[in-house]
Amino acid sequence: MAEVVEVLVPGGKATAGPPLGPALGPLGINVKAVVDQINQKTASFNGMQVPVRVEVDDKKNFTISVGVPPTTALIKKEVNVEKGSPEPNVKVVGDLPIEAAVRIARMKEGDMLSYDLKSRVKEVIGTCVSMGITVDGKRAKEAQKAVDAGTYDKLLVE
Repeated sequence: MAEVVEVLVPGGKATAGPPLGPALGPLGINVKAVVDQINQKTASFNGMQVPVRVEVDDKKNFTISVGVPPTTALIKKEVNVEKGSPEPNVKVVGDLPIEAAVRIARMKEGDMLSYDLKSRVKEVIGTCVSMGITVDGKRAKEAQKAVDAGTYDKLLVE
């Protein structure tokens, strides 16, 4: 039966220390080989926490699957801020271009509850509300209304 280890690691910077090393050590596999492969697969998510799943079978073969970082982490990277606003309805900390919201919605396709791209984009914009981030120069709720009104329909072709 396969053993499964699920952890959050910093993109491209996983180490053999906690949380990976202690979880993988008892399974008798080459931890360095696992860490190297995780770092290779997560390099594009540098600076973000990335969910990683390592499956080890009876013959000590391992399979690594990398998830997509949380929507908030992707938004922070696009806007280039370290954290959201402490007062989201008062203080704005950044502006997310609508194209970036569409890109994030496409990345998160399997992880979101929405069935179509337009709804996923609205979900991403909704996350901006609580982070104090504007979208395309508009308050996030106004941007959601613009998506509903069809303003960005040419970007939302699946």
